[in-house]
Amino acid sequence: MKDDKINLLGLDRAALEKLFAKIGEQKYRAAQFMKGLYHHYESDFDDYTNFSKLLRSKMQQFSTLEVPQVVSEKKSKDGTIKWLLQMKEGNAIETVYIPEKKRGTLCISSQIGCSLNCSFCATGAQGFNRHLTTAEIIGQVWVAAKELGQSSKNRKITNVVLMGMGEPLANYARVLPALKIMLDDYGFGLASRRVTVSTSGMVPYIYQLKDDIDVSLAVSLHAPMDLLRNKLVPLNKKYNIETLLKACKDYVKDKRKAKITFEYTLIKGVNDKPEHARALIKILAKTPCKINLIPFNPFPGNDYQRSLPESVELFQNICEKSRIVTTVRKTRGDDINAACGQLAGEFHDRTRRSNTIKMRVS
Repeated sequence: MKDDKINLLGLDRAALEKLFAKIGEQKYRAAQFMKGLYHHYESDFDDYTNFSKLLRSKMQQFSTLEVPQVVSEKKSKDGTIKWLLQMKEGNAIETVYIPEKKRGTLCISSQIGCSLNCSFCATGAQGFNRHLTTAEIIGQVWVAAKELGQSSKNRKITNVVLMGMGEPLANYARVLPALKIMLDDYGFGLASRRVTVSTSGMVPYIYQLKDDIDVSLAVSLHAPMDLLRNKLVPLNKKYNIETLLKACKDYVKDKRKAKITFEYTLIKGVNDKPEHARALIKILAKTPCKINLIPFNPFPGNDYQRSLPESVELFQNICEKSRIVTTVRKTRGDDINAACGQLAGEFHDRTRRSNTIKMRVS
């Protein structure tokens, strides 16, 4: 049956080499196959004319090449593109491309919904269905690159961030092979510093990530003290700020010029006061880092409000005086609900968390 077949889109080079060896082929077939798949977007076995008909027939018997299907595409007035991609069981996820003058960033998802429940995030409010497979994770990059007309001479996607729907480290076993494909020269050939994994603070997997692969790390902090962070990011009750920062320091230890990016969503009257800024720079003083301030993006069923521009500016100035590089993320794609914290997709919520939001709005 088709469902029993291996989706080769979900295998990194090491796994493909083992697979080809198992069927009596040389390991170099893996590199050939990846080049066709990720450089030329060949998604049909018959496209691989450098393989014999016998090999192609053999591969079709036990494997498949399934890429996510585009349900819809929305383009923002600022150039941001959001794709709704079809997954199995009738679920759909959202992937966003943000073009800038010198780079193009693709924000991809790692779960259908999110298993966490951060109070300021639309994705978390929509609940959770399941983890994405490796094929579904890397498939987002594949689809976006093809839709954008990317080639080796015209690289549209220069950066990939796992900041879309879901907590990447909660889906570690499937995220790791996808990261390897992104970095592989026969995959998408991205530099390690241009691939970023964003986490709400799953401490054990931060240590694991450091051992397994070299990528950039972003941490969704959003508060400088535990009591407030417990409310905004419930995961903090399990891994508090002190424990999290210890893991962050270890992650960049021995890495030349490496810095953690701390994401901090500014919410009016909640975490945007000068005392919050001073507390933030105090706890980050000994961690090589930069701060990315994110104006809150409203969504239905949530009472939080975006911080006033003057509050954002004051917060940034206080942080910069401590010599921590502090940027304010420019809101992109909010007219198509593609901004940070707004991704929701279309899926069945197994947690029933979304029912609470629906009742609140109605």
